[in-house]
Amino acid sequence: MFKRWAKIPEDNAIIIGARRSGKSTILKMRFPHFKYVTLDDLDLLDWAKKDPKGFILSLGDKAIIDEIQRVPILTIAVKNEIDQNEKLFLMTGSSSMGLLDSSADTLVGRASWIDFPTCCWGEEIGDPTHKIFEDEINSSDLMKGQRALELALKFGGFPEVINQETGPLKKEILRLYKNTYFTRDIAQRSNIDNVEGLLAVLGQISQSICSHLEVSNFAREAGLSFVTARKYLNILHQSQLTFKLYGYHLGPAKRYVKAAKTYFSDNGIIEALGYQCSKGQILENFVLSEIEKRRKLGFLKSSQLFYYKSSGGAEIDLILEEEDHLKAIEIKSSKVIQKKDLRNLKDFIKGHKNPVKGYLFYLGGEYQEIDSIKCLPIASIFRGI
Repeated sequence: MFKRWAKIPEDNAIIIGARRSGKSTILKMRFPHFKYVTLDDLDLLDWAKKDPKGFILSLGDKAIIDEIQRVPILTIAVKNEIDQNEKLFLMTGSSSMGLLDSSADTLVGRASWIDFPTCCWGEEIGDPTHKIFEDEINSSDLMKGQRALELALKFGGFPEVINQETGPLKKEILRLYKNTYFTRDIAQRSNIDNVEGLLAVLGQISQSICSHLEVSNFAREAGLSFVTARKYLNILHQSQLTFKLYGYHLGPAKRYVKAAKTYFSDNGIIEALGYQCSKGQILENFVLSEIEKRRKLGFLKSSQLFYYKSSGGAEIDLILEEEDHLKAIEIKSSKVIQKKDLRNLKDFIKGHKNPVKGYLFYLGGEYQEIDSIKCLPIASIFRGI
């Protein structure tokens, strides 16, 4: 297994990430002296449910507990051992369902919460080589990114998929993920008896990439009630398969009023589901998911991703809110930049008193700066942070 970029301190922590993102692998590699148990083991799961305290006591002073969201009450026993005996626990979960309420109360101030995404583009090659928004890499490195882009767009960054040598093998792994981790596993853990309905929701998300997701229309197209469709959407989000962009507004209280946009956390999920998406949708999902991965890993100091839509309907694909400025980002699937591609960015920058830095990602192979807007090749994301 290759080295991952995530920083995981040897301290009490809950590591949350999608199934097969590599959580347990990285913990077992970095902390081989910790006892490892997984609640995917039915015997251990039964023991943990019947006797949480006894189960935790059996683990010794340092332990990794995999898939702890299956028995959230374990966090109470974990808290007691941390407080009374200064024990160390690294816990993983493929969903925040059940953990947000339990661990928020019991482990506050005792364990950090770490988001662990699938691999960033180029992570399997080695350490990061540059900062995406600050550095300009040489043409040779850009060409490496250009050559790697097609596979990344199609197959994404699940570690097991990356390790496969051929496209058919990658596709087969993703097919298995669809039939297990992306559907049946989620349905079982969330008490969903309508797997077909869950697949319909996934299909509607695929169609709505780049667009606002109106739940009422979404539910009708999926053949579900409004309440059920919203429940399934929340489950997918909590299972780390999707993430949301909320509408950016200068008043913080209004940011969550506008309809959200939903994207898949990894492009491999799109390939696994087998739904048809346009080139623009696949490219936008890729760039946004790569930025979201880096935000989760702490390389980008923004608490949330936003999009922007003016009262006149002009949109900005992504807004990153940092300490002293905003980053306004557009994504274009063309190799040549035209003036109209910069119009919304320029209007957005002019309309704000606070500092705004404008960026445009495009499929070309050169760095450019036009009217103070930095135009970055999408290949510059390769091995960047």
